[in-house]
Amino acid sequence: MSHALRLAEKGLYSTAPNPRVGCVLVRNEQIVGSGWHEKAGRPHAEINALNNAKAAARGATAYVTLEPCGHFGRTPPCVSALIAAGIANVIIAMEDPNPIVSGRGKALLEQSGIAVQTGLLEAEARALNVGFIARMVDKKPWVRLKTAVSLDGKTALKNGVSQWITGEAARQDGHRWRARSCAIMTGIGTVKLDNPQLTVRHIETRRQPKKIIVDSHLAIPLDAKLLQGEEGIFIFTANDGNPEKNAVLSKLGIRVIVLPNAEGRVDLKRMMMTLADFGMNEVLVEAGSVLNGALIEAGLIDEMIIFLAPHLLGDDAQGMVQLPEFTNLGQKKTLKINDLRMVGQDIRIIARFL
Repeated sequence: MSHALRLAEKGLYSTAPNPRVGCVLVRNEQIVGSGWHEKAGRPHAEINALNNAKAAARGATAYVTLEPCGHFGRTPPCVSALIAAGIANVIIAMEDPNPIVSGRGKALLEQSGIAVQTGLLEAEARALNVGFIARMVDKKPWVRLKTAVSLDGKTALKNGVSQWITGEAARQDGHRWRARSCAIMTGIGTVKLDNPQLTVRHIETRRQPKKIIVDSHLAIPLDAKLLQGEEGIFIFTANDGNPEKNAVLSKLGIRVIVLPNAEGRVDLKRMMMTLADFGMNEVLVEAGSVLNGALIEAGLIDEMIIFLAPHLLGDDAQGMVQLPEFTNLGQKKTLKINDLRMVGQDIRIIARFL
């Protein structure tokens, strides 16, 4: 199963909206076939493993990181292929989190006389597909907030200068988090101040993540770098009163989605549900303190990735999160640190909200 999980990781940057899945076929204590899911629309891990094993699959045990599908989607059900190949046993790391089909593949295998076990290295399998699980169960993507800060918790000088707080190793690591995400989200303030590209540049990837801009008043400059020559750009706004600008953005292939809340800002919860409907499993937020704070206050950030640089920027520098004033410690936002390590000369902290 560990080998199957390593195979599944090969799809880290490419399988969305599908989950990352690996499969290993073992017969007489020897691996006779293996495979992983590469991309939506292409064969699933089980099919690739069966094609790799050919006739040696008969009587084998299949180790698969996710319950084999028992329904027709873009591809035929893997359960049927496993049964037809004469697989004797199937060991599953985790059941399908989709409540509509969860347990169906397992049941079909058992009805065909195949012995099935579940739960082997389940925690590792769930960690690999945390975004897919969130979309299936919570109807929202898994949302990470990534930021680079000084030791005194500042993201930029008062004048907005922020390049570069962290070192090269941390910046490369940040691009790996971009590459595994379905989309990168930022706010209009960051667009105006930094004019970012929001692309993966420091590592190889088969596809660029989509771009999401939260822009309540549709104030985005038409010459912004992130609007140039890219597909998969979404602007969420609360204002649909600028038909001329909407028309220009539409010609550029940019989708403008109007989701106002009662305060005349973007309804962030509805936005996340919409992104889930679009098939986005993991979203990486790279924004300023206003949007960061709003997302945290709305309970929409699942995980924070903080690169802590060995610098001090002073009291007047900009903070990473804008939250309302707390009057007692019971109001504090509490996280659990899940990973702490050096990345170059910087410290990377990965923490989840409790």
